[in-house]
Amino acid sequence: MVREWYERELGWPTDPACKGPVQLLTGLLFDVVEVPAAAGYATLRRVPRTGPVAVHRGKVRFLIAPGGADELPGLLDWLDWGGVPLEMTALGAGGRMTAPAPVALGGRGSRGTAAWVRPPRPGCGTRGGLPSLGLRHGEGARGVHGLPDGTGRDGFQSDTDAPDLVRLVSVAATECHRARLLHVRRKRAGRSQPLAFSYASRTVAGTRPRSLTS
Repeated sequence: MVREWYERELGWPTDPACKGPVQLLTGLLFDVVEVPAAAGYATLRRVPRTGPVAVHRGKVRFLIAPGGADELPGLLDWLDWGGVPLEMTALGAGGRMTAPAPVALGGRGSRGTAAWVRPPRPGCGTRGGLPSLGLRHGEGARGVHGLPDGTGRDGFQSDTDAPDLVRLVSVAATECHRARLLHVRRKRAGRSQPLAFSYASRTVAGTRPRSLTS
């Protein structure tokens, strides 16, 4: 039932060979940025506009425009987070994501199963689409999500008014770093370790890497 809902209502491809929980294929209609749950929920409080967001096994998963997984390392470098252990990973072409229980089917599973925090909207699309680097519709690295008029059955709209991937990654990286330092501080009681944040993470939201504005 879950597989049929994703394929028929959203048109999202699934792994037909999977015998266990339904797996959504990444790198086609969307990529995924995954962060620890504490950092993910803190990011959601600071970034009201994202694409669909899921949670599974202590990780928050942000759906982003296809091609974003390949952009993540360079984007983190540009934001001065290169080389900093952040526990931030990405799924792109060839990846798999456990399908959360669809909200339309009750959206509830047993404890520890995947669930939507911000679900996709079948039929009318998710307002604002997926976080991207602001490329015009049709210029993504691996194809198009949605239709030219901005409405699509796949749960997304065109990326002309998409949420800002730069802001999402900047905030998520800051929260990952904060969560890690707080964890270390609790383990090393009595020893202080100042929080160190990148210069770019404190810049005004909406800025673009120089390579995209030159």
